[in-house]
Amino acid sequence: MASIQTKYFDYGQEELDYLISADETLGAAITRLGRLEREVTPDLFTALVYAIIGQLISAKAVNTIWDRLRNRIGEVTPRNLASHSADDIQSCGMSMKKAICINEIAQLIERGEFSLDGLQDLSDSEVIDKLTALRGIGRWTGEMLLIHAMERRDVVSWGDIAIRRGMMKLYGLPDLTKEQFEVYRNRYSPYGSVASIYLWEISMK
Repeated sequence: MASIQTKYFDYGQEELDYLISADETLGAAITRLGRLEREVTPDLFTALVYAIIGQLISAKAVNTIWDRLRNRIGEVTPRNLASHSADDIQSCGMSMKKAICINEIAQLIERGEFSLDGLQDLSDSEVIDKLTALRGIGRWTGEMLLIHAMERRDVVSWGDIAIRRGMMKLYGLPDLTKEQFEVYRNRYSPYGSVASIYLWEISMK
């Protein structure tokens, strides 16, 4: 079985220096933690299927299902997944809703009715709009694709529980309102995705 091609999210000292100067608390965490690596999957279809599987479940559960999918179904391509039934896909351990979503998107791409390649030319908000028009894709899934496949620079996801938990831990907050979240998100801009990488790490501490 061919291995999935991955790399690390591309960022450097410029982004870190900006975040350190923009937010003293986050800056202290960056200095303490050092440079963090975040694996990304440049292939958009592979990354999208992974994000769909990851909706509302733990990273450990995602990886278990992902390994089963690749072992039972084979290569994660539109053609291969379109040729299997939703039942086959569901048998790898995900919900039927996710299996149907993956199968339908694979078929749309195979029939030439939807193109992931065209997303590269769109703005972040346009990518979200295009993806959320597909059944079973919400904003969070689109945002994960923006970070983990397209390496867009300024994504901080309100819909990501770990991001919110990382923010609360970082700033010592008992809870987090959308308004507070937006203040921090704006402070991190235009390098919100790098801030997200640190918030994910902080959430696990």
